[in-house]
Amino acid sequence: MPPVKRVLRAGVPVTALAGLLTLAGCDAGTGTSASAKPTPRPGRTATSVELPPLHTGFDYQIGGAYPPAADVRVVSRDRSSSPAGGLYNICYVNAFQAQPEERGQWPADLLLRDADGKVVVDQDWNEALLDIRTPDKRRRVAARVEKWIDDCADKGFDAVEPDNYDSYTRSRKLLSAEDATAFITLLSRHAHARHLAIGQKNTVELAGVRSRTGLDFAVAEECGEYDECGEYAKAFHDRVVVVEYTDSGLRKARSAFGDRLSIVRRDVKVSTPGSADYVRETR
Repeated sequence: MPPVKRVLRAGVPVTALAGLLTLAGCDAGTGTSASAKPTPRPGRTATSVELPPLHTGFDYQIGGAYPPAADVRVVSRDRSSSPAGGLYNICYVNAFQAQPEERGQWPADLLLRDADGKVVVDQDWNEALLDIRTPDKRRRVAARVEKWIDDCADKGFDAVEPDNYDSYTRSRKLLSAEDATAFITLLSRHAHARHLAIGQKNTVELAGVRSRTGLDFAVAEECGEYDECGEYAKAFHDRVVVVEYTDSGLRKARSAFGDRLSIVRRDVKVSTPGSADYVRETR
């Protein structure tokens, strides 16, 4: 599969159970107890999440928040931003890699290291991969990411988008798909406990296991460009938001799925209006 293009968030390089979920007992990965769930936000029942609407206006604002266009019903923003009033809001978190400016905030043993003890870095984006090879390390990494998910819930977001699910493909074979799916399952359980839907970010090769990982929808970058939209649409029953970064990708996505999926073309820097790079197109 061709590498999926990743975009810039807030000036920093970064790389995506339909229906209701009832949680019972205690999650062995995080210690979240069903009896200790936080009070649901307005509009949520004690055991439900709200899924993003199908085939609607979408904007990808992880590079900076701005007033959405009139056609927008779903917007994705960075966890440092606030949700847009009256819309369905997805909260972006970098869950599998450490932002360059945050690397020093992670315990040294939670950064993935090779046989020589050297930190494994995604060279394209200068992001250290997080070590999720064991249940204990997955729990410890998840505990930190879950605090960000809690912030998203407290701010009023409707869903969370954990990025870099596909980090295992850049780990020099130190991480496996099984490590990635075990970790995302922990995040799914916590997100649902906070009444948030959770999206699969890219990683089309794992779309087929979404039912056991608990993922609710997909955020697919350049699936039109790389002819992958159909796989996401099948796995998530068309509950897919698509970001294209080229005119050709937008044309291909709209030609094949324009009447089914939520599609937008953005500039690769995901910049804000007024920037020389800013692009937002839907047709």
